Amino acid sequence: MILDFGGGFFLRRATAADHAALCEICLKTGDAGEDATAREDDPALLGMIYAVPYQVLAPDHAFVIDSGNGAMGYLLGTPDTRAFSDRLAAEWYPRLQATTKRPPSDKALWQGSDWARHAIHDPNLAMPPGLAPYPAHGHIDLLPPARGRGIGTRCIRFMEENLRQAGATGLFLDVHPHNLGAQAFYRTLGYAVIVDDGKAGALFMAKRL
Repeated sequence: MILDFGGGFFLRRATAADHAALCEICLKTGDAGEDATAREDDPALLGMIYAVPYQVLAPDHAFVIDSGNGAMGYLLGTPDTRAFSDRLAAEWYPRLQATTKRPPSDKALWQGSDWARHAIHDPNLAMPPGLAPYPAHGHIDLLPPARGRGIGTRCIRFMEENLRQAGATGLFLDVHPHNLGAQAFYRTLGYAVIVDDGKAGALFMAKRL
């Protein structure tokens, strides 16, 4: 145990044994913070893109919010986004591409998780120029039983210190433009919108460490 949140919830390091749980949490929060189960036809793909690689490639910055009923969230990050993206391109995505069918080139024909299959075969790992002063990035997702307990705030504070100690001078978060609750929450912790690309459906909030 790293942090005790009370009520049976605590923070611990993520391990390889957590991969299925990371995928499930990612799926159940994958629709702008809500459950994406009904939308996806492959329940593991979101987690294999957005969660599991952190445990594999950045294990010192990968944590699980646990409880007596199992994993209820995750806290993931890396102090050097560019270096992490390079490893994703060289080590992670080739594995996924070998086992994932490429979707149709015509997006009008996409169904279910085809958008995620496209993200695997044609990953966009470019870091927006406006984020250069914020080399680190992180992810936090909590299932409903872990929300409203102050866990999110303590996790973000912990992640900031964890990444700062690893040498990061700034941290950015990739926030879904429709997740207004998350945006408001991050603002209370000192984050501000740095990049808002409505056409690409991308919104990044950041903070100096």
